[in-house]
Amino acid sequence: MQECRFNIFGTLIAIRGHQGAWRAFYLGAEGKRRPADFIIPDDIGADALCEYLADLFHEEATPRNHAATQITTPPFRA
Repeated sequence: MQECRFNIFGTLIAIRGHQGAWRAFYLGAEGKRRPADFIIPDDIGADALCEYLADLFHEEATPRNHAATQITTPPFRA
């Protein structure tokens, strides 16, 4: 399984898997992870993950944390 990490308005999120089988985790500052409390629909492609997460968490944006960015970009295979 491959993993990609995102900084979504200050929240660190890791996505593992492939299209149709995404698993999401919140990343802690000490390196721990916990399962996320949201799902990613089966039809979301790897290239649309950041946009999907930004849409999902748009209410968390603040003047200081206003960006949704992909931190790592492994070679996803959809």
